[in-house]
Amino acid sequence: MHRWLIGIWYEGAGGGAWLRPLAALFGAAVRLRRAAYRRGWLRVLRVGRPVIVVGNLSVGGTGKTPLVIELARLLAERGVKPGIVSRGYGGRARAPLLVDDACGPEVAGDEAWLMRRRTGCAVAVGRDRVAAARLLVDAGASVIVSDDGLQHHALARDAEIVVIDATRGLGNGRLLPAGPLRELPARLEEVDAVVLNGGPRPEWPRAIPMRLVPGEAVALGGEGPARRLATLAGQRVHAVAGIGNPARFFAMLRDHGLVVEEHPFPDHHVFAARELEFGDAYPVLMTEKDAVKCVSFRNPRLWYVPVRGELAAEDAQRLLGCLLSRIGPEGSWTRA
Repeated sequence: MHRWLIGIWYEGAGGGAWLRPLAALFGAAVRLRRAAYRRGWLRVLRVGRPVIVVGNLSVGGTGKTPLVIELARLLAERGVKPGIVSRGYGGRARAPLLVDDACGPEVAGDEAWLMRRRTGCAVAVGRDRVAAARLLVDAGASVIVSDDGLQHHALARDAEIVVIDATRGLGNGRLLPAGPLRELPARLEEVDAVVLNGGPRPEWPRAIPMRLVPGEAVALGGEGPARRLATLAGQRVHAVAGIGNPARFFAMLRDHGLVVEEHPFPDHHVFAARELEFGDAYPVLMTEKDAVKCVSFRNPRLWYVPVRGELAAEDAQRLLGCLLSRIGPEGSWTRA
């Protein structure tokens, strides 16, 4: 089913006309929900600190988590103390909680755990993002960065960023389930910045381009020296990815000369050791997001490849300038 939908959404495959009435119903529900918040029928709540939302219009991976990590770094360099709020997908947590060393990815979710490890910032997870964000305020955060909260309208926001995968774009431009979109493309006119992962593209000339830069392959569990991907060029490897867009990870490895055997899994997949046994001695490379869930069954064949979101210096300053102008001077960061 997923492969069939991807073909319709992004590859121009035929079929699926019966999905369009469902998309019309979905669109009506989206408009009604937004209207309910705008008219005050549902409450929009502030948490006493500025909120920057990083989200997407489409389902699946666009690269927003690497952008959140990079944005947290840029804000910290400016003397701002960011805290990150996340839904905690893939974790068992039901009540809002602050992620700590005793709260592993099986509780907090893989993305939240990864963001805490990579940024050192306070990270809170919860279905109730308002309550989770308030935990960050209590922990001393001066600015809240919301990971994937564009459609969570209960949390008041001061700035919005949409991340788009430059390879996939917005697919066929239709709403779920006839297309990949949670909201129509016109929503881009309302946000403060659009970041193109792998950009630029001519239809979004003012978007800020970002690229994902791989680091060295790291042995799962941190044992032994890291390996530059160039040292694996020409070698056959098993590539494992349980992310929104596994093809992007596979393509990145091929771009560095690796011979890739693809093993895609659903986003936030919880791995079992047997799923990484392929009956040969070839190395197994996975994403860092997957690796945080696989440490307990590490072995010498298992490696992960971290990536970072990279903005050109002038683009980073342009994005920061836009955001800081929206959230206001520091003295205003205590609104009730």
